[in-house]
Amino acid sequence: MTDKEQPNIFIVPPAYNAARTLMRTLDEIPMEFRKNIILVDDASSDNTADLAREAGLTVIVHPQNRGYGGNQKTCYTVSLASGADLVVMLHPDHQYDATVIPHMVQPILNGEADAVFGSRMLGGRPLAGGMPWWKFNANVLSVLHESVKQG
Repeated sequence: MTDKEQPNIFIVPPAYNAARTLMRTLDEIPMEFRKNIILVDDASSDNTADLAREAGLTVIVHPQNRGYGGNQKTCYTVSLASGADLVVMLHPDHQYDATVIPHMVQPILNGEADAVFGSRMLGGRPLAGGMPWWKFNANVLSVLHESVKQG
């Protein structure tokens, strides 16, 4: 890829029973990143794959659940085989803020980072996206514990 070429950026949502939150998540993806979205449905029992197709996404459906790791492998394999220069994994559970995608890919495009990771807890909407309150509280307590421990 030359400096003047635009990188081929793919968004890959690893989905499992995400019908309730999928469209809210997709709606927040900045327009310039909606060209290449491949949703991998891990044998959902709801209509996640149908909704994704109706939204115009490329959809891969696992005939049986492969688990989160198996879903990730398919996301990366298919997007790279489709010509991705950069892959953004965005969970379709609406717990991450998709509007920050441009800010997250920029350090990679600038050669300042090889990878960038998001956080459900920093600026996201974990509870609104469906994270159980007990898991949210455990995450908050874990961060507080580390802060106290480090002084």
